[in-house]
Amino acid sequence: MESFDDASLIGLVSQEAPLHDEHLLIPSGPSDPNLAKQDTTAGPTSTQTTSIRPSSRIERTNDVGIIEDGPVVSEFPLPYTPPGARIEEEEEGDGEGDGEDEEPQVATSFEREASPTFAQKHRSASDNSEDEGINRMHKFTLYETATRFYMVGINLAETRFRILKIDRTSDSGELSITEDDMVYNKREMVQLLDAIDDGNKSSGGLNQKCSAWALLGFIRFTGAYYILLVTKRSQVAMLGGHNIYQIDETELIPLTTSEPSHLKAEKHSEEARYIAILNNLDLSRSFYFSYSYDITHTLQHNICRDRETHQDGHPQPFSHDYHSMFIWNHHILSPAAEALKNPYEWCLPIIHGYVDQSKMSVYGRMVYVTIIARRSRFFAGARFLKRGANDLGYVANDVETEQIVCEQTTTSFHSAGPRLHANPHYTSYVQHRGSIPLHWTQDNTGVSPKPDIELNLVDPFYSAAALHFDDLFRRYGAPVYVLNLVKSRERTPRESILLKEFTNAVTYLNQFLPEDKKLIYEAWDMSRAAKSRDQDVIETLEGIAGDIIPKIGFFKNGDDAESGLQLQNGVARTNCIDCLDRTNAAQFVIGKRALGYQLHALGVIDDTTVEYDTDAVNLFTNMWHDHGDTIAIQYGGSHLVNTMATYRKINQWTSHSRDMVESFKRYYNNSFLDAQRQEAYNLFLGNYIFAQGTPMLWDLPNDYYLHHTDPKSHFDRKKPSYISWYTPEYLKAREFPPLPFHPKAPLSHFDDFWLEYYRPLALSSLSKVFSWKMNSTSRYLPPVRPGHPVPDLSPFVPRIPPEQIQRERLPQRSVKIQEPSTNRSRASSSTMPTPEVAQTWVHQPPSSEKHPPLTGIIKEPAFEIPHPSRIPPIDPPNTHSTPSKAEVAQWTLGQLVSDSLSPSVTSAEAEEYERYINHPLKVPLVVTSEDEMTASSLQDHGYNLDLLEYANKCNVEESALEARAGINMLAYAEFLDVSEDGLTVVGEDYEKKRYKRYRQWLRGKSLFKQRVDP
Repeated sequence: MESFDDASLIGLVSQEAPLHDEHLLIPSGPSDPNLAKQDTTAGPTSTQTTSIRPSSRIERTNDVGIIEDGPVVSEFPLPYTPPGARIEEEEEGDGEGDGEDEEPQVATSFEREASPTFAQKHRSASDNSEDEGINRMHKFTLYETATRFYMVGINLAETRFRILKIDRTSDSGELSITEDDMVYNKREMVQLLDAIDDGNKSSGGLNQKCSAWALLGFIRFTGAYYILLVTKRSQVAMLGGHNIYQIDETELIPLTTSEPSHLKAEKHSEEARYIAILNNLDLSRSFYFSYSYDITHTLQHNICRDRETHQDGHPQPFSHDYHSMFIWNHHILSPAAEALKNPYEWCLPIIHGYVDQSKMSVYGRMVYVTIIARRSRFFAGARFLKRGANDLGYVANDVETEQIVCEQTTTSFHSAGPRLHANPHYTSYVQHRGSIPLHWTQDNTGVSPKPDIELNLVDPFYSAAALHFDDLFRRYGAPVYVLNLVKSRERTPRESILLKEFTNAVTYLNQFLPEDKKLIYEAWDMSRAAKSRDQDVIETLEGIAGDIIPKIGFFKNGDDAESGLQLQNGVARTNCIDCLDRTNAAQFVIGKRALGYQLHALGVIDDTTVEYDTDAVNLFTNMWHDHGDTIAIQYGGSHLVNTMATYRKINQWTSHSRDMVESFKRYYNNSFLDAQRQEAYNLFLGNYIFAQGTPMLWDLPNDYYLHHTDPKSHFDRKKPSYISWYTPEYLKAREFPPLPFHPKAPLSHFDDFWLEYYRPLALSSLSKVFSWKMNSTSRYLPPVRPGHPVPDLSPFVPRIPPEQIQRERLPQRSVKIQEPSTNRSRASSSTMPTPEVAQTWVHQPPSSEKHPPLTGIIKEPAFEIPHPSRIPPIDPPNTHSTPSKAEVAQWTLGQLVSDSLSPSVTSAEAEEYERYINHPLKVPLVVTSEDEMTASSLQDHGYNLDLLEYANKCNVEESALEARAGINMLAYAEFLDVSEDGLTVVGEDYEKKRYKRYRQWLRGKSLFKQRVDP
């Protein structure tokens, strides 16, 4: 432990608020035990001398050079909780799952209680050597005064403390950070915070703002800076003893002095809108970080780098060469990189994508399977807003997926000896997906769920594709296997336009590459094959995967090539039009094939293939399904539309409805929400940075120039070569560094996995350990039933689910007559006629003998089958067995033949037929009756009194009715009598015919030619 330095403390305490009459406690070193200073730079100067308080007087020297006579009590000590009580509180939980993990998800604050524990009073030599090793800060506590923020960083063992000072009064747009190089112990840090608190009593003292697990960086919109902290986390994976966490909650804190709320609303309306835009990016979903493992690089790169670093056997500082392409907080880390000497000791890089880990139990051997997907921050965005590639060669939806398979015989990356970074039980395989590297777009302003595809630029030299593939060579080496899954035949050309152009691009670029380094191009219309009845999608993909893995290989760690060490050279690049559904299914099949190779290399299985419907593949399928859903939500706004169940054609009824719902979700998000997500991406990633005189983010017509280079910069750039478009160094095969020399220091100086994984200072239960809670193939084992044999516990034995068995028993669409089974134990509950019996029914008259009715595929049989005399006797059936499909089909044919030759009806049918035939006879005829209705007649027809009453009313003779009917008849006849002569005039129609004659005269017909009645 470094000694306590007064100068560093004075620098931190100085330039604070005026002290006036307050006293300041200064912890002092052995050279000046009673040093006391007063802050006079932030206000009126004062020459008053402060004295040491009696409660804090120092009399004896401890192990770090501080003289003491007892515990130094803080002015505002936080209650000290013993470790046992702390764990009991965590087990009780607060409803947020804090008691489910080995440590709480929400960070606990630093306890300003200076009483040393027994371990701190009697620190051994091993503790001192541990302090000299790698110790990273794992927890942070933010304190505030009226003019400053103080960030206290704590290591995992809570033995080393560091402090960072942030000025709140600096000019707008400036970030003032002071980093203290000193490392303190807990007692010294408490005294330092008490001194700061005493120096700011007049302005409110030192108050705790919040606690955090990680510092992500500093971001600025239009005014002052904000600090972004991770306040809640959850563990999702463990590699080599290093934990990987998912961000669950974040907090954005302004680094300014407080202002009245009404002034903020008037002064910072644009600021509030930018904050609202940033909140559209949910940092609590699919963002991950690690304290000690570089998750921005692959396992192969990390182990190679560490081997090179420790070649001489001496410990070296932790390397911070993170892959900038996958650091999603790269923009907000830039201010910290400029202001801090060691920015990555305070700030952590985060990736965006997917991380999941499960384990396979192979007869007690634990095999961990980890999937890490890293999304590129370049040309990132929503589905229809980011298509193709930009002019720098970065493609949309660029995701690197790595699957790590390891056997947990030992935890760390080191092997016995110790041999640094030589554990032979770690393997990995990397794949890549990305949009087609051409300049193409889709306009989603209309209502069509599938907008037309437009090629915006036809480049004969395919510069964007050349830059993209050269970058793939840099990252993975050669060869690059290009699997293109877009449609080849369409009624209206859409995807096929890109198929032709992409094929031409690969053909053009391949002519300049060496023969053994050419791009391996495979184009296959997967969508058409999935809809076809004569093509098996999975079988075709298995063949492609079997061709990819031997050519590219995979990574396996070890001492040297003789011990099994091998590297992956090249990568398989898969794409469809969206790089979502079809791409995920293809990558799963390739990953499944690689899983077999990895398990074989670890000595777990004796072959390089694993079968479907096994516990291992079912576990692997669920992981890839979640992987595909997460990537699809990030890019398309919904889960996968077509899953592996769709392409394997299982559970089609349930998957079809799910696919329709996800299609609608994707269409809704693409139409209404993608623009908001794109603004959040541009703001968080630093694609848009506010500057005076530039339009606001929401005023931009589009973000084209945010993701492409400035056209003016093309004049300053060197013209690329259209022939030598690749970098020759990238095509060389990867070489693994030799094994480092025997370490000349304890492993804690090379790697801090021991403290992070085993947590020797923490008391935890087995149920809270992450490895215990991890998803496992043990959950897929079938239950053991009494009286039945114990099922095979191997995770590589196919297990057909019950629903698939029922599905296979469904009748086929085609008619197929099969011979019945000769096994009498499978006989049905009824007698099954044979084909010979059917022939006897055709050539022989039916017999009067009856046979009991059978139950078959007909719901309720209504006919009885006659039993011909020539039918041979059949043994009594087994009532507990069920008929086979062949027997049921044969019985149905025999029943049809028998019913045709000897039609018969049951008694119930005969009764129903008789009732139908006699039904008209039961209905009384309605006749006209002239007899007077008597009581006896009414009684005889009592069942139909209403009908008789109505009929008799119609036959009542009334003279008035007859006379009225005669008058009406005469009037009707007169109405029908129309005069044929137009000039025949009666009194009623005189006026009518007069005007008729006049109308005809007007038309030119003479009055003399018109007929006139005499």
